[in-house]
Amino acid sequence: MQATVKRGFVITTPFLEIRQVSRVFRLRRQLFAAEAQTLRAVDNVSLTLERGQTLGLVGESGCGKSTLARMVVRLLEPTAGDILLEGQSVFHGDDAFLKTLPGRMQMVFQDPVSSLNPRRSVGKSIQEALDIHNVGSRAERRAAVEEMLSLVGLRAEHYSRYPHEFSGGQRQRVAVARALIMHPELVVCDEPVSSLDVSVQAQVLNLLGELQQRFNLAYLFISHDLSVIGHISDRIAVMYLGRIVEEADAHALFANPLHPYTRALLQAVPVPGPDAHRQRHALHGDLPSPLAPPSGCPFHPRCPEAMDICRSVSPEWREQEAGHRVSCHLYKK
Repeated sequence: MQATVKRGFVITTPFLEIRQVSRVFRLRRQLFAAEAQTLRAVDNVSLTLERGQTLGLVGESGCGKSTLARMVVRLLEPTAGDILLEGQSVFHGDDAFLKTLPGRMQMVFQDPVSSLNPRRSVGKSIQEALDIHNVGSRAERRAAVEEMLSLVGLRAEHYSRYPHEFSGGQRQRVAVARALIMHPELVVCDEPVSSLDVSVQAQVLNLLGELQQRFNLAYLFISHDLSVIGHISDRIAVMYLGRIVEEADAHALFANPLHPYTRALLQAVPVPGPDAHRQRHALHGDLPSPLAPPSGCPFHPRCPEAMDICRSVSPEWREQEAGHRVSCHLYKK
């Protein structure tokens, strides 16, 4: 967090600020339809992330997490709102600032198989960013890649191998190496362990933690699994149908979940031990279509604690405790 002094007041600037961001997709008009439909994938989301910390973003598939991630790294442009890195817009900043962004923000995708070129060796894929930006000599670029391979738990001789010669966990390590080769400050991880076995998930999560400490990285970590999110995150934001419904410190969220949706996600986390039991209240129904979201609170059709007001009035953000915010009619000002 940067601090600036203006008119005698100290103003702090978050490292990353997502400010009232929305993304609407206009779909092609169907035959016999009166008009084209619109899909609101992300709806008025505001979040902050500090340097060296991890913000976990959790929610069911289809809730808008990946759309938000792609806007952060400028693969999509928001329909409304803005995203700022150290106080400057990543979409409307000056040219000098925008040119620095590819080296400051990178992304690790969910599927390393589709994100790696099968016709290129992993060394060449990792080295591509260095080649594009003409960093150092050819020998220095090769040495940098071999060093990064070592840092992610691979060997220098893996430089010349192709993606199909690696296991799923090794391919994800290659994807992490490619994201870090330019030494970014922010890494967006879009479900990077969801396709891996549980034991391999733990290894990759521990690797990400070690690299974060080594390079002072900020992570925006996306997952549908709260146990994974809880392992790596400093703060957690819970997303439902394009909106953030709860945000808190990771320990506070697990100790005292406020929103009914958050409680349902926590109850779905497996408990270790053959004799361990946890009271479960399964959610009824599927995630509503974002093409026709429910009125009022978007969670009310599935909420076991829904009230009449939930069906007609959208809840406001309320800070119940310091740093613990929730959007739910169960909590009054």
